[in-house]
Amino acid sequence: MATSARYRWVVLAVGAVAQGANAAVFLGLPAITPQLRDHFDLSLPQVGLLLGAVNLGTMLTLVLWGAAADRRGERLVMAIGGFGAALCLAPAAFDGAVVAGLALVGVGLFGASVNAASGRAVLTWFPPDRRGLAMGIRQTATPLGAALAAVVLPVVAVRAGVPAAFLALSGFTAFVAVAVAVWVREPPWAVRARRGHGVVLSDRGLIRLSAASGLLVVPQFTAAALMVELLHDHRGLAVGVAAGLFAVAQVAGGLGRLVVGVWSDRVRDRVRPLKSLSVLIAVGFALCAALDRAPVWLLVAALVPTAALALCWNGLAITAAGELAPPGRTGTALGMQNTANYLSATVTPPLAGWAAVTLGWPAALLAAAVAAVAARLLLTVPLAARELAPELP
Repeated sequence: MATSARYRWVVLAVGAVAQGANAAVFLGLPAITPQLRDHFDLSLPQVGLLLGAVNLGTMLTLVLWGAAADRRGERLVMAIGGFGAALCLAPAAFDGAVVAGLALVGVGLFGASVNAASGRAVLTWFPPDRRGLAMGIRQTATPLGAALAAVVLPVVAVRAGVPAAFLALSGFTAFVAVAVAVWVREPPWAVRARRGHGVVLSDRGLIRLSAASGLLVVPQFTAAALMVELLHDHRGLAVGVAAGLFAVAQVAGGLGRLVVGVWSDRVRDRVRPLKSLSVLIAVGFALCAALDRAPVWLLVAALVPTAALALCWNGLAITAAGELAPPGRTGTALGMQNTANYLSATVTPPLAGWAAVTLGWPAALLAAAVAAVAARLLLTVPLAARELAPELP
C-alpha cells in the first residue's frame, strides 16, 4: 500500500505533463495569433475559427475516449491519442488555412484522450481528502503549458516561421506519449466498466454541472483567444509585451487552481468554491469592459487577474464531475463534462472575435460576464457526490 501511495504521484506527474502538452496546443496557439493571421492571411474572426478547430475535434471524441478509458485503462488510451495528435500537428502549417484547420481538428480528435483518461487516472489514484489538491496540480499544468507556449512559440514563429512552431509542438507531444506508455498504470482497486454509458449521460446532476462548466469556458476562452489581440491591436502594446502578460495570467491562473483545490478539500465541497469563482469572474469581466478606454496600465491591472480567475475553476468542476460518477464510469463522466467545455471553447473564439470587431471590445467582455452569471445560477441546486477510491495512507 505504501508503494501505491508513492506511485500515485508518478501517475499525477505524467498526467500533468500530458495535460500541459495538450494545453500548449489549444491554449498556447493563441499567443501567435498575429503570426497565424499573417501566415494564412486571415481576419480576426477567421483566425478564431482556426484556433477553435482543435476544440471542435476534441469535443467530438471526449465521451468516446472516456468510455474507452473506463473499459481499457488510461495507458493505452493516452498513448494512442498522444501519438495521433503528434502526427496531425506535423503537417499543420505546410499548406493553406483549410488544410491547417483539418489538421487541427485531427489534433483535437486524438488529443481528447488526455482530458478524459488522465483525469480518470488521478481521481482513481487519490483519496477524497487529497483529490482537490491532486486535480489542482493536474489542472495547473494547463495554464503552465499555455504560458510556456506563449513564451516560446512567438519566438519560434518570428525567427523560424509558423511551420517550425507546429513542428516543435508535434515533437513535444510525441515525447509525452512515450512517457505515458512507460509510466502510467491503474491502481489495484480500479473498476472497469462493462456496459454502456447511458446512465452517466442521462444523470441530471452531471448535465447541470456540465452546462455550468461550458458557460464558465466562455470567459476563459474570451481571455485566452483575444487577450493578446486586445492589448496589442486595440490598445497598442507591443506583441511581446502582450504575450508576456498573457503568460503571467496563465501562471497566476495555474497557481490559483492549486489554491482552490486545497480550499475545496478543506471545506469538503467542490461546488461552493465554484459558485464564488463564478461571481468573481463576472465582476472582473464587467470591470474590464468598463475600463476599455481607460489608461492601458489600468486595463492591464484589471485584465490580468480577471484572466487568471477565469482559469481557476476547471479543477473544481472536473473533480465534481468525477465524484458524481458511478463506479467504473469516471472517464465517461469526465468526457461528458469536458464535451460541454470544448463545445463552448469551439464557438467562443470566433463569436468573441466577431463581437469585438462588430460590436466593440466592451460587448465581448460583457458577454463573458453574462456567461459567468448564468453558470452561477445553474449551480444553485445542490449536487450529491459519490466516493471513488478507498482511503490511502
